[in-house]
Amino acid sequence: MHPVLIVISGPSGVGKDTVVKSILDSDPSIHFVVTATSRPPRPSEINGVDYFFYSQEKFEKMIADGEFLEYAVVHDNYKGVPKTQIRQALNSGKDVIMRVDPQGAATLKTLIPEATFIFLTADSLEVLAERLRNRKTESGDVFDLRLQIAQKELARIKEFDYLVINREGQINRTVEQILAIVQAEKCRVNREPITL
Repeated sequence: MHPVLIVISGPSGVGKDTVVKSILDSDPSIHFVVTATSRPPRPSEINGVDYFFYSQEKFEKMIADGEFLEYAVVHDNYKGVPKTQIRQALNSGKDVIMRVDPQGAATLKTLIPEATFIFLTADSLEVLAERLRNRKTESGDVFDLRLQIAQKELARIKEFDYLVINREGQINRTVEQILAIVQAEKCRVNREPITL
């Protein structure tokens, strides 16, 4: 069986970070791809664990050197997926999980169509707005912008292979569904290996 590359995406506030952390706690053999960003870290974030935090200048040099699988400007900051760690994990036989925004997922779908794409969403737009509000990491204008972007991102669900609803208070159920998808994908007949 070839290892699988799982791409988890969804709008801001849906709980992508929490879900991915819970997946890795449930199955530490899965390799998590740490993405890079040019935005400053939030108080609880750790460089190299949550993201690689680079200056805009360093990020642009890495782009020029072809070091990213994909990158995009999201909320006025760069975000990108470094190639090296994905290759190393897949070559060692590990399943790989990535967390990207829907814009990044669309790019990855064209670059790695053999990957499995999961759209994570909340119970409703109202629940999503409440989660964003409770994060208290954005001002009123930024909050409104993120909510508008989230509405547009929700319209992209059909571009994904699977939809998983991250219901309030049911993180274990969400994780079980995603791990079931991983197992189902590993059992797929004629699965093509991932090549980068």
